[in-house]
Amino acid sequence: MAEYRGALRTGDKRFAIVVARFNEFITERLLAGAREAFRDHNLPDEAIDVARVPGSFELPLIAQKLASSGDYAAIVCLGAVIRGETAHFEYVAGQAAAGIAAVSRETGVPVLFGVLTTDTTEQAVERAGAKGDNKGYAAACDAIEMASLIEQLDARHAGAPP
Repeated sequence: MAEYRGALRTGDKRFAIVVARFNEFITERLLAGAREAFRDHNLPDEAIDVARVPGSFELPLIAQKLASSGDYAAIVCLGAVIRGETAHFEYVAGQAAAGIAAVSRETGVPVLFGVLTTDTTEQAVERAGAKGDNKGYAAACDAIEMASLIEQLDARHAGAPP
């Protein structure tokens, strides 16, 4: 029985980060966390491209363009959707999540959901690293792991040793 598990090894892979500008005081913290994770796993800055979009709703389109290019082992999407008093939260958060998931399925490239969906600004600040955990850092680590797992599965199906 074969078992596959991604590793936190970047090798010579390239990664992309798509980051929303809306709630920039939060998303910049997420971006810093993602960059730190890539650096911590020996990925040079030159192997990371960053694309900025207006808000979380726009993340899937640019993730699709990047994933379809064939240039990246994985894409990290970062944003912050904070609940307000309108239905805007549900529409944006739901469409961002569905769109990001669809990009992964359609392209076969891992696209990680690093979008905070919180009730309050304080919760967003906490999840962006104020209390130690940074969702951007975690999403980048997950991207590395998923890229490794995809590489193993591709090698297995191509008949090469993992």
